Amino acid sequence: MTQEKRLFPYFQPIVGIACGNIVGYEALAWQADANGSVGSAGELFSAPDIADEQLLEWDRSIRRQALQQFSRSNCSGYLTINISAAWIDKIADLNSLPTLLMLDEFHIDRSRIIIEITESKGDLNRLIEIIGAYRKLGFKVAIDHFGAGFSQLENVMSAQPDIIKLDIRLFKQASQGGIASDIVHLLTRLAKRTGCRIVCVGVETQDEFFFGLSCGAQYMQGALFSPAEAEFKSPTHYQKQINALRKSFLNNTLTKEQHKIQYISKIKSLCKHLKKTLQTGFNLNALSAYPFEENGFLRLYLCNNDGEQISSNFNFADGKWLEDSTRIGFNWAWRPYFYQLLALESIKDSYRLITSERYRDFNSDVLCKTLSLRLDDEHVLLIDIAAEWL
Repeated sequence: MTQEKRLFPYFQPIVGIACGNIVGYEALAWQADANGSVGSAGELFSAPDIADEQLLEWDRSIRRQALQQFSRSNCSGYLTINISAAWIDKIADLNSLPTLLMLDEFHIDRSRIIIEITESKGDLNRLIEIIGAYRKLGFKVAIDHFGAGFSQLENVMSAQPDIIKLDIRLFKQASQGGIASDIVHLLTRLAKRTGCRIVCVGVETQDEFFFGLSCGAQYMQGALFSPAEAEFKSPTHYQKQINALRKSFLNNTLTKEQHKIQYISKIKSLCKHLKKTLQTGFNLNALSAYPFEENGFLRLYLCNNDGEQISSNFNFADGKWLEDSTRIGFNWAWRPYFYQLLALESIKDSYRLITSERYRDFNSDVLCKTLSLRLDDEHVLLIDIAAEWL
């Protein structure tokens, strides 16, 4: 190790959302220079001019210090230690893993250690082999930077880790809304389907905390609670703060849900007026007095019981209904909002308004939902609306 730098571990707490306690820590590499200034050593480990052998030596030194300090502490949670996927390739004997030897030396229960794979580099088959070996030895495994690239999805599906940590840049971008938000929600749904627990990293603001909750994250980590520090804290140190954040999230979400319910009620009422008008004729101009446009109605069309579109699209804009016949003959029977309506009718439950998932309309680029309801014995009414409130 150079004389100018001293490398050592700092520990950042990971909090559990449900319990409000510190459930574990991530050991991070920090450094002190000749002047005593302390800061992250992350850039040091990504420097291209430092040999891998030197970086590996530093990494194992920091890991050893972290495990030794963890073994002497009163911490009741787990410790996450970072291991580079590229360095894993250098392991020759799976029965003599350096981390395993350190744990035996410090008498640390393997179930309290999470091995965090920090990169997607390295041979994928070798990575899966190493992860399998760690898990057989009693460790849990986490994948970091999840969502940073397509290869991460392949890694997760193949390696089946216990925990995924969302890529910090993607998470922060997603917390602002837009396409990134949709991507993160899809990624977290994938993670939950594979049984992974989700950790949001880099949580610094209340809004980011709220976004993490909306994604279904079980754990969070970031400066909103604490930066990396030299010592461990009491497990309940942030409990009051987390309780207050959860309460605030509930209040905010409850208000949004109440507005959503009120909006849905308006939509249902307008759908009833629309259905009645269509059943007694097709005079859409008779509906001009109703607030369709300001409530997000975009278009309507009719299908037969086989899902074939038998009417034009009637688009509502600038207070007028405009006709577009280009979709006549298209078939929508394969869409969930169509066959779910028929399934409900088969069990004599045909009074619901079926709603699709959100999607972005190809022509208008508007985020939409499609509603379906029975018009009469031979026709199904489909309505596209803007999904701002749904």
